[in-house]
Amino acid sequence: MKLLSSFFLLLIYASFGFAQEAGSAEMFPAPAGKLFIIGGGKRPPALVQSLVQASGLDTGGYAIILPMASSEPDTAAYYGIRQFTKQGLAAEKFRAYNFAKGDYPKAAIDSLLGARLIYITGGDQNRFMEVVLGSPVYDAIHQAYSNGATIAGTSAGAAVMSRKMITGNEYKHPEYTGDYRTIEAENIEIKEGLGLLPEAIVDQHFVYRMRMNRLITVALENPNEACIGIDESTAILVEGNLATVVGGYQVILLRNPGKDSREMNGLLGGRGLELSVLLPGDGFRLK
Repeated sequence: MKLLSSFFLLLIYASFGFAQEAGSAEMFPAPAGKLFIIGGGKRPPALVQSLVQASGLDTGGYAIILPMASSEPDTAAYYGIRQFTKQGLAAEKFRAYNFAKGDYPKAAIDSLLGARLIYITGGDQNRFMEVVLGSPVYDAIHQAYSNGATIAGTSAGAAVMSRKMITGNEYKHPEYTGDYRTIEAENIEIKEGLGLLPEAIVDQHFVYRMRMNRLITVALENPNEACIGIDESTAILVEGNLATVVGGYQVILLRNPGKDSREMNGLLGGRGLELSVLLPGDGFRLK
């Protein structure tokens, strides 16, 4: 585990009195915290300010940046913090941990447990989960969320919020082009994410990168999940079972009641899918 400190000072923090034990998401009670899930792209000042206010970071506490999704974690941590300091927050409120698989120092885990905001940067969601899944970091994120912390992420940091995580890979078209030209069975790769949204699946960069075919495929193969496509410079603020659109663009909500999902010659079909195009300020229920 590397402590990234090129931009910020070390925080001095008291013992939080938490006993860290290995476990799974099911061990934790209903969360008192919030989720702030950003679809990627630029984060305008108003969007960052909404995150600050939602987390209460402007009134106290500190934030942890987790840059493990990035291939350049130092750079990701620097810009992750800079977006907040540009809004007037002190650099001393922030520290970043670039955890490595198998290296989870107790002091760093305790720091995660006491954070008011945990922010996951962009990059590759698979890289992040390779380090975090089944680790004390996973448990600490869930415990902090349960205790009232806000967990935020952008791009890859948005994708990891789901229990069923879209990896970005296709089985039948392994060469990545950015296009999703088909709606076919057993093509979109799904792996286990953080599970902070246990009955929803998140897709990001959504409208800007025209990812509707991918989300339709996911919805047809995962009935009764709330499939949520979040556009760039846009977020959803999740409080309990209610999500609210924040930012400048749209969120697509797709539900498949599962009454008539079919497959024929590798193609997927279905009837009765429910589609909503949500504008800033609109709210919806996850269940």
